[in-house]
Amino acid sequence: MIDDVNGERNNIARNILKSRDDVQPVIFIPQDGSTGDTSSQFVLSEESPCSWAKPEEVFGSDKLRPRIEPWLTALCQSEHLSLLLGSGLSHAVHRLGTGNPLPGMGSGNFDTFNDVVNAEAKRSAEASGRGDGNIEDQIRIANELLRGLEILGLSDEKMEKQADALKKKLNDVLTNFASAILCGEQGLIDAEETKREDAFNYLVSFMMSFASRTGTRDRLNIFTTNYDRFIEAGAEVAGMHLLDRFVGTLAPIFRSSRLDLDMHYNPPGIRGEPRYLEGVARFTKLHGSLDWVDCARSIRRIAFPFGANSIQPYLNAPGTSDPDAMQLMVYPNAAKDRETSFYPYVELFRDFAAAACRPNHTLIAFGYSFGDEHINRVIEDMLTIPSTHLVVISYDDPLDRIMKTYESLGRPAQVSLLIGNHVGELQSLVDNYLPKPAIDRTTFRMAELLKSRLGTKPNDSKDRPDTSTLGEGGEV
Repeated sequence: MIDDVNGERNNIARNILKSRDDVQPVIFIPQDGSTGDTSSQFVLSEESPCSWAKPEEVFGSDKLRPRIEPWLTALCQSEHLSLLLGSGLSHAVHRLGTGNPLPGMGSGNFDTFNDVVNAEAKRSAEASGRGDGNIEDQIRIANELLRGLEILGLSDEKMEKQADALKKKLNDVLTNFASAILCGEQGLIDAEETKREDAFNYLVSFMMSFASRTGTRDRLNIFTTNYDRFIEAGAEVAGMHLLDRFVGTLAPIFRSSRLDLDMHYNPPGIRGEPRYLEGVARFTKLHGSLDWVDCARSIRRIAFPFGANSIQPYLNAPGTSDPDAMQLMVYPNAAKDRETSFYPYVELFRDFAAAACRPNHTLIAFGYSFGDEHINRVIEDMLTIPSTHLVVISYDDPLDRIMKTYESLGRPAQVSLLIGNHVGELQSLVDNYLPKPAIDRTTFRMAELLKSRLGTKPNDSKDRPDTSTLGEGGEV
């Protein structure tokens, strides 16, 4: 199957879909053979197995929607639901708002240490199937090298000077790293007003499609590997409450407890029966965040505006020993005296494993390229539980990591795929394929009323979710 997918990439755009009863991924391509994402009519790729479309049949979203939307609606009403959001979400929102790709982070310059850092970063990245590596690999290797030089520097003055030089270069790299992330946020802030509003509207619709859970279901868990604050900004626009491990108001502090803190309300006239407040989700940034700093031997979230010009003024918080970028808690940058316990990341990864490896759990990965082995191992363990399901949504798969992971998992019945510039594109997803849980209950009740009063079904069956897999009230 991987060879079939690769064969399409060199010529024309292709989409991959595996949902419902598909035994193998179905590959379809634009009818006009274009390489862009403007086509809305498709045909099956040659030799692609498919039970719901005939060879050379031309189809569009009207044919794809019954295959995708009811299936996602049913999965989103699983007992436990989690979102794993990668950099693809930030790229999609930024492109919608600005028409341009998200600024790249480039690579770090470590001067005399460049050869050593780059060689080891490339070796470790290739071992993980991530190509030549990136700036995150460089930062991780530079931290490991710095720690070694600091140990040797305890008894060698020359090594101590080398450690000081490397620390200064690492601080510069982290400063540029933070500036690149802020540049992406600034691009959205400076975008044309109507485009910026459209981008945030799609982000809000995307998040609320999953956050509008039935009251009897467990809270949505949102996990992300992103350092930027696109998700937080979208939640703020939507009026959505994000529950994380931070406690406090002025400078929230990271706590290992309080994970089960929730939000309820008392309906009028009813006492003693609090109900779940809608629009609430648990939120975990697995790789840290741009606004997390090491402050007085604790992790605090500092308040600085979305899209600020520079992070430097906000690092002068009370309690910081060195107001520089070395205090930023962005994975894999580890503040001093935290290398052994790997705090706070070990707590965050534990949250992900605990949320994912549960019966009747659905994990939806959007814009995640499967380049993090520590996350992939948890997903692999999750799928050993027969009642779990993985949905992979991605705009593309340039390094074939998604399809290779799909093949290596060996559990096709528990995996759904939506890959391509149509089924995996944010705007197309929201417009055509994502579930609308907020209106599903009303839709079902309307159908029941029409059936009981008129003995007929509503004539908008094309827009109505398939109820064959759902129970009363849209529940599985």
